Amino acid sequence: QVQLVESGGGLVQAGGSLRLSCAASGRTFRSYVMGWFRQAPGKEREFVSAISWSGGSTYYADSVKGRFTISRDNAKNTAYLQMNSLKPEDTAVYYCATGLTGSIYASKAYDYWGQGTQVTVSS
Repeated sequence: QVQLVESGGGLVQAGGSLRLSCAASGRTFRSYVMGWFRQAPGKEREFVSAISWSGGSTYYADSVKGRFTISRDNAKNTAYLQMNSLKPEDTAVYYCATGLTGSIYASKAYDYWGQGTQVTVSS
């Protein structure tokens, strides 16, 4: 079992930055792919980014490529999502996830989820 806790969300103006953190506890964090997803009101949960257990491979949705950077610190059992040049359309609840059992891009392929952190970008 893995427990995930996100933090770092908030209200920011368009063009601003936020850094989300996902602290993991339980089973060995460093063995797992970590993913970030987001869900806006009335929309389905969508893939944002993911990182391999070593940090050597990263994946991004086209909508955030070049603006968001995923990273992890296995010594601290924490994953991060640095979000720059934020846009109003980035407004959503952001979730971290792990326990990958299928496609890295599919939310249903992750077994463990955090409670989410709200990101609101004002225009």
